[in-house]
Amino acid sequence: MSDETLFEFEQSFDRPDVAAYLREMANRLDADGRLELTAGGTSTTVSVPDRVQFEVEVERDANDDGSAEMEMELELSWREGEGGSLEIE
Repeated sequence: MSDETLFEFEQSFDRPDVAAYLREMANRLDADGRLELTAGGTSTTVSVPDRVQFEVEVERDANDDGSAEMEMELELSWREGEGGSLEIE
């Protein structure tokens, strides 16, 4: 099976701005499950089904200088064709 990245975005934000973005995403998930993602001229619409697999992962990557980089990933997954769809506009 091969992976295809349909949308990707990364940028530094202040924590309150990230919280506001996550709240908006949660509101849309709670409403109709339709998420419209746009960045840098790329736009993707995802219709998230009523039931999904939800994963939270926290990692610590140690550096040679003794410091560490923390990473937290939130992941929703589902089988395409089982109530959800992905559209690129």
